[in-house]
Amino acid sequence: MSRTRQPPLVTGISPNEGISWTKVTIRGENLGTGPTDLIGLTICGHNCLLTAEWMSASKIVCRVGQAKNDKGDIIVTTKSGGKGTSTVSFKLLKPEKIGILDQSAVWVDEMNYYDMRTDRNKGIPPLSLRPANPLGIEIDKGRFPQKDLEALFPGMSADFTSENFSAAWYLIENHSTTSFDQLKTAVVNLKKQANKKNEGSLAYVKGGLSTFFEAQDALSAIHQKLEADGTEKVEGSMTQKLENVLNRASNTADTLFQEVLGRKDKADSTRNALNVLQRFKFLFNLPLNIERNIQKGDYDVVINDYEKAKSLFGKTEVQVFKKYYAEVETRIEALRELLLDKLLETPSTLHDQKRYIRYLSDLHAPGDPAWQCIGAQHQWILQLMHNCKESYVKEQKGKGNALLHSPMLDLDGDVRPSPIGHLSQTASLKRGSSFQSGRDDAWRHKAPQQVLFVEKLTKLVVSQLPNFWKLWISYVNGSLFSETAEKSGQMERSKKNARQRQNDFKKMIQEVMHSLVKLIRGALLPFTLREGESRQYGGWEMKSELSGQWLTHVIQTVRLSSESLTALEIPNDMLQIIQDLILDLRVRCIIVTLQHTAEDIKRLAEKEDWIVDNEGLTSLPSQFEQCIIHSLQSLKTVLDCKPGEASVFQQQKTQEDVCQLSIGIMQVFIDCLEQLSTKPDGDIDTAHLSVDVSSPDLFGSIHEDSSLSSEQRLLIALSNCRYLERHTFLNIAEHFEKHGFQGVEKITQASMESLKDLDQRLFEMYIEFKADPIVGSLEPGIYAGYFDWKDCLVPAGVRNYLKEALVNIIAVHAEVFTISKDLVPRVMSRVVEAVSEELSRLMQCVSFFSKNGALQARLEICALRDAVAIYLTPESK
Repeated sequence: MSRTRQPPLVTGISPNEGISWTKVTIRGENLGTGPTDLIGLTICGHNCLLTAEWMSASKIVCRVGQAKNDKGDIIVTTKSGGKGTSTVSFKLLKPEKIGILDQSAVWVDEMNYYDMRTDRNKGIPPLSLRPANPLGIEIDKGRFPQKDLEALFPGMSADFTSENFSAAWYLIENHSTTSFDQLKTAVVNLKKQANKKNEGSLAYVKGGLSTFFEAQDALSAIHQKLEADGTEKVEGSMTQKLENVLNRASNTADTLFQEVLGRKDKADSTRNALNVLQRFKFLFNLPLNIERNIQKGDYDVVINDYEKAKSLFGKTEVQVFKKYYAEVETRIEALRELLLDKLLETPSTLHDQKRYIRYLSDLHAPGDPAWQCIGAQHQWILQLMHNCKESYVKEQKGKGNALLHSPMLDLDGDVRPSPIGHLSQTASLKRGSSFQSGRDDAWRHKAPQQVLFVEKLTKLVVSQLPNFWKLWISYVNGSLFSETAEKSGQMERSKKNARQRQNDFKKMIQEVMHSLVKLIRGALLPFTLREGESRQYGGWEMKSELSGQWLTHVIQTVRLSSESLTALEIPNDMLQIIQDLILDLRVRCIIVTLQHTAEDIKRLAEKEDWIVDNEGLTSLPSQFEQCIIHSLQSLKTVLDCKPGEASVFQQQKTQEDVCQLSIGIMQVFIDCLEQLSTKPDGDIDTAHLSVDVSSPDLFGSIHEDSSLSSEQRLLIALSNCRYLERHTFLNIAEHFEKHGFQGVEKITQASMESLKDLDQRLFEMYIEFKADPIVGSLEPGIYAGYFDWKDCLVPAGVRNYLKEALVNIIAVHAEVFTISKDLVPRVMSRVVEAVSEELSRLMQCVSFFSKNGALQARLEICALRDAVAIYLTPESK
């Protein structure tokens, strides 16, 4: 069968040198798919598979054995990849031997030395086993590296008890700077020690000689007695004597060695007790250590100690151990509860939450602490949002305008001792200059409560949601847990739980989004909430609707919040509800702005100063056009679509509403013109005007020039209408199209029709004012002095009535020409037409003309015709 994986490759070992049984960590690639896949591990030629612990495909932990070689490779063999290779090597160091009387920082096993002291086959004193200084002179350790000495004397040793003892090595190591005289002294000392050893052995034999001789004499006497008597009696008595001697010898020996043996037994029992205490000291001290470490906050230490105690004493049957282990379990249970309380505490940072979850997983806490934390965080965010709303509503109702000076509303420096205040101080909101950090306090004092509330609410959500989202992502990918959890399978269980709870978390995010959107709707668009939601999400005092300027600012704030949430990679379907809110706010902003524009245009009547320029226009048309252009420019950011946003005109109803409002704006201005031109000064409708403190005299401009007659005002209005029709309305239509308004043709058509209608009415009114007196004076003038067409004198010239009529026509011409040259032909044509019509009627009413009467009539008609020839129309002709 062909292998599907690459052979193992060892790329690192830590540490890379050490004595036998050193614990090492091996790192590399393709080190097996699991513990069962690992079938071989050698370090320096020694098999270490028994102590190997497979951690992952790139990590194995084991202990180095008694290797054959001092330095060698680390070879890993797996079922899936076969025998591997190594790019690094391990060096095995020889352990330093510690003498009986040498000081040491670690506990040394004394068994080997004890066995050597009690070995009766060795005829040497115990203290002469390892003399600390055999030469008897001062030791002066040299600075030669151990590695260099090993290289100089391969296979040798500086230990004088070793079979491979090298005197040169020993001298270099211990007496490299010793003088020659001192070395001579050392030789003398060595000779003395050798003589002492010989004398000591000889003395030992000499001291026992008398005992041997006595025993030899006793045995000889017994032998002789037996030979002389040869009887059983003698044999019996001698046997008895021998037994008595042996018993006395035994008793004497017992007496002599009883104290020594007693001391040995006592030392052994003490040593055993100390070993037990030393070995199990960890368990006996553990409950107290757990308490101390919990108070210090060293939870990692507690968890490590608990894992160790669990592996050693978890299944013990010894009663005293069971008792102490039960006490440990009680303390650990209390720690689990403490950590869970800390985990569910709010507010807390993401780092702390991850830490506590990891601790609880290592302590094998029941349930799913990570999910509990996510649930608690979700509820806390919702509570913060509602608390924020309640605090602003309460301030609005309680203090009115006074609340604007309250520090509670300072978004950048919140001083409230509440979770919201704490939040704004700790949470960092990295959204550039989204909240215009450069604003001054005057801005805050002018800002409506709802605007400040939306800023605070969005800031709160954008600062809290990232941690909430990252906590969930960590929960899904298992990065909340430690290696212990990975080994115990807890990470896999967690990932399985996360998969099952995806819908629950999605509902949590949606609930936060719904709350955010509905709280904003409650503050700005209460009419879009259902009946049951007004109490929960509304409650604001809506004295007057926000202006388009504030709504534009709110839209900008919500847009920035949406961008920040999109950057978290939250799925778009969860954020769609925010896009719907932005669309509704944009539509509302356009409607409100157009309504306010209509009100502003209505107030333009106050600003009419009746000062005419060269073209017969006042400043009113220009002010009207500027007012609309300014309004549309203020809507530019609202009308422009950000990424992911729909066009504000996509709904038919919005198109119709905007179209009607636009037509309404034009109609309001047309009504203003009519009102100004037809009503006397005192009759101007000012009931709709709100008194602005900044303008001390609302109507001062109207009364500035009271010398204007109503006919002159009509002429000025007609001149303005003519300019509106030819220029202003067309310019405004272009601006509407430029900003994406729908139905511009309809708006223009309706406006033009209304304007033409007004123009016609004003024109007829003016003609009525000017033509009627002239027309009315013709009949009395013709028949003045009892003139009769049947009987009249020879014509001597045109009569006075016609001259008077022509003078009046000239006066009208002069008045119109003064205001607007362009209006002269239109007005004069109609006046001449009216005069012609009346003259025609009067002439037709004459029953009979005499010759002189006919001449007179023709003379006057021709005179009138020639005088007004340039203004004649087909009708007047």
